[in-house]
Amino acid sequence: MIELKNELPSGRYHIRGYKPNEVLINDSTYHRSLIVCEHTLIENWRPLTIQELIATDWEPVIALEPKVVLLGTGSTLYFQSSEILAPLIEKKIGFEIMDTAAACRTFTILMAEDRQVVAALLLG
Repeated sequence: MIELKNELPSGRYHIRGYKPNEVLINDSTYHRSLIVCEHTLIENWRPLTIQELIATDWEPVIALEPKVVLLGTGSTLYFQSSEILAPLIEKKIGFEIMDTAAACRTFTILMAEDRQVVAALLLG
């Protein structure tokens, strides 16, 4: 497992580690896709893999009103079509697509910078 250093104040969700098909947030381990931001954790996000992601899956992400979204696509980087990303584009929400390990590391950095970030992590 990749251990991530996180020195943010308590009361927030911290990604503490990642390995394929598993992410450690605070003191809990998750094995299914999820959405995480500073004060919200949404477990069991509908798409299990990047191939299952559809445009309506962004609704819970958009509801969190992020400035930037990190999409972790699993162990391999996969880019998505503009049709699937359209809800983020229409709301003028910035996004980055990367493998899930990179998304976890980037989330930790952006949280330390007090950025309004949401990580949508596919673990399948």
